[in-house]
Amino acid sequence: MRAPTKERHVARTVLRLLFLLFIACLAHGADRVTAKEFYAEPPTLISLGFEWYIDGDENHNSSVAVSYRKKGEPAWKQGLPLLRLDRERIHENALQYTTPNMFAGSIFDLEPATEYECRFVLSDPDGADGKTESIVTVRTRAEPVPAAGGRIFHVYPPEYKGQKQEPSFTGLLAAYNTGASHSDNFNTYPPRVQPGDTILVHAGLYKDDRFRYGGGGPGGTAPSDGTYYLTQSGTAEKPIVIKAAGDGEVIFDGDGNFNLFNVMAANYNYFEGLTIRNTDLAFLSGLKNIAGARGITIKHCRIENVGRGLYTDWSGSRDFYIADNTFVGRFNPNALMGFTGRTWQPYGEAPKLASEYAVKVYGPGHVVAYNYIANFHDGVDVATYGNPDGTPNPIRERMPVSIDFYNNDITNVEDNCIESDGGAHNIRVFRNRCFNHGHRALSVQPMFGGPVYFIRNIVYHAPEGGAVKFTASSAGIVVYHNTLLAPVKPMLLAPSNVHYRNNLVLGRSETLETFAVETNTNYSSSDYNGFRPNEGAEFSFEWSSPAFSKRAEFPEVQAGNVQEQARLEAQTRETRRFKTLKEFSEATGHDRHSVLVDYDVFQKVSPPDPNDPRKLYRPADFDFRLRPGSVAVDSGVRLPNVNDDFTGRAPDLGAYEAGRPEPHYGPRP
Repeated sequence: MRAPTKERHVARTVLRLLFLLFIACLAHGADRVTAKEFYAEPPTLISLGFEWYIDGDENHNSSVAVSYRKKGEPAWKQGLPLLRLDRERIHENALQYTTPNMFAGSIFDLEPATEYECRFVLSDPDGADGKTESIVTVRTRAEPVPAAGGRIFHVYPPEYKGQKQEPSFTGLLAAYNTGASHSDNFNTYPPRVQPGDTILVHAGLYKDDRFRYGGGGPGGTAPSDGTYYLTQSGTAEKPIVIKAAGDGEVIFDGDGNFNLFNVMAANYNYFEGLTIRNTDLAFLSGLKNIAGARGITIKHCRIENVGRGLYTDWSGSRDFYIADNTFVGRFNPNALMGFTGRTWQPYGEAPKLASEYAVKVYGPGHVVAYNYIANFHDGVDVATYGNPDGTPNPIRERMPVSIDFYNNDITNVEDNCIESDGGAHNIRVFRNRCFNHGHRALSVQPMFGGPVYFIRNIVYHAPEGGAVKFTASSAGIVVYHNTLLAPVKPMLLAPSNVHYRNNLVLGRSETLETFAVETNTNYSSSDYNGFRPNEGAEFSFEWSSPAFSKRAEFPEVQAGNVQEQARLEAQTRETRRFKTLKEFSEATGHDRHSVLVDYDVFQKVSPPDPNDPRKLYRPADFDFRLRPGSVAVDSGVRLPNVNDDFTGRAPDLGAYEAGRPEPHYGPRP
């Protein structure tokens, strides 16, 4: 009887081992990565974005190496690795979204109108299946310019008495269409202009009496609403151009109307050198689920005394180019005033929303660059649209991807300098200067997977809430080489997949924390930064995340009350607070290579006055270049395609590299 019993025991042991081996094989199979669809996003002038979808990689250890070169050149340059997105959840109010299992990322600072070969290699220690190398050729966009060879029409103001260039017209719509009227006939004239045509607008004031039916003047706007409805489309190569003739200032005055230029039905219309004023909305370019435009260009314009500069939240809008303009809103130009938070309570009621934003866009491929913006609620925004169209299977051509905001100079903004809220992948916010912001300068609320890149931005004087607003369960935030003269603080719902490198963060002494991160993912990371802890603070550093034994944890919540949602989320995280950088690094493993700094690392920078949050500061009074030999010099880490031009033994911390020219902010000559 013993032999059969022993045989049965051996058989059971073998079966158990086979079962464990089977489970291990399943687990190993799930950890292997499988390459799926690869996409190149719509290009911008100097950036390219990419997405690579995968299966597997349950242990989150696969990677994608990036290299690129001009087509025809022999040598490859290294790019930043693509960011791994891993089914992070976005829950806030009506938003219910789970990011795909994928990679996404960008290549920066390319040349316009140039072909690049881009190579991507997918690898995984557990093995990789499918096509693991992709090489694509993508051409960056050219800057929009008027086409050569098109017809030229000359527009003059009503009071003009001199010699005119022909063909000439009085008022814009008389040239754009085959006629113009201040009566019921205003809508009867078909368009005159064709792709490639240019309307040269000569110096003077273009303003009609829009309340005088039939006799409001020959300025060329419709009666009552005073709106220029432009409905004819050009092409990317042959836009329809409305441009100042160069003989003096061209002023379009809305006479207090709602909208001056309506281009919702006009693709590839181009505006240059105009002054636009006295209207609630200068350019209406699209409305969600209704209609919108593609390829709108606004260059070297002055847009002042307006409620909003340009607006589209139509998901089909794409490839706008908004550059070298000046936007001036209606808020008090002599004092900062926020609309929410304890900082502003002693100063009475928040101001009326007289000027909401300078630029707000949605859809792929937009560029907002080299603009000066002052006296608005927000500076530059991605529209907070909601779940991308088609969710849970978003419509690719309607996704808000590949959007660039760079070299803008933004000041005296009641809320945020730049909002990436509502973007999906490859939102790039770089080399912007943000001075005087009432409530958290750089905003992500929400981000549908990212990456959203914040690279080499300067934030100074953000007295309520600090430098960033990373909330709303956003996912995919990359923060590299920024100079933030305000604390990094959490706000309600925590983001996921957040990464800090090579930043300078100098908090304000009246706040507790200098650097506090709340995140739902333990693959969020931070290192090689410079921090100035606050004197006498109870804690200066915080890292709140799920237990370190978990890769990520997302609470099961339904859309609804944000405060309740935040409470449920907080229950899934452990709050860890520390007085010193050393304690923080040893306990969390983050910022092991980070250093302590003070204001003396800069050539000429002092902290904002904590007793006067309404004070406005001028960038000309500061010098954010680093002092030679300061602790911030050579203390960073190499980031390919971001700091290739570093001058010492290692990259410097913050927005400026020693020995390199400072960026140009605002309109170029």
